[in-house]
Amino acid sequence: MGPNILCEIQQDESETPMIANAPFTEKRANQRFSFFADAEITLHDGTSVRTQIAELSSRGCYMGTLVPIPIGTEFRLRISHDMRTCELQGKVIYLHSGSGLGIFGMGVLIEKIAADERSVVDAWLYDLARKRLAIPLPLT
Repeated sequence: MGPNILCEIQQDESETPMIANAPFTEKRANQRFSFFADAEITLHDGTSVRTQIAELSSRGCYMGTLVPIPIGTEFRLRISHDMRTCELQGKVIYLHSGSGLGIFGMGVLIEKIAADERSVVDAWLYDLARKRLAIPLPLT
């Protein structure tokens, strides 16, 4: 398997990590798929934040939330999709604003995941890859 990196970020040192739409360069190590699922973040202090997953890869995800969570924050993430649920440890690796719509986009790295939870993520990714590669039958 490739390196344990969702993406590498290059930012100007004069910018703080919370600046909206800070420029960065993405270098994906794993294929990312559109994936729409409900999720819930639980911070270390017990605070719960509802969110929506928009993209998923084997090493992380991209989500939208109304509450900005600072870069570097670690949390528990519970994802629910197609009657399956997965819980994992995640970490915010980038954050940007949603162009004034009040929604923040967050890139999350999967840091820790149990084998049974990994199998759920792998099944979702398998289904997504199968759908992406599906070729329609020719009309006769």
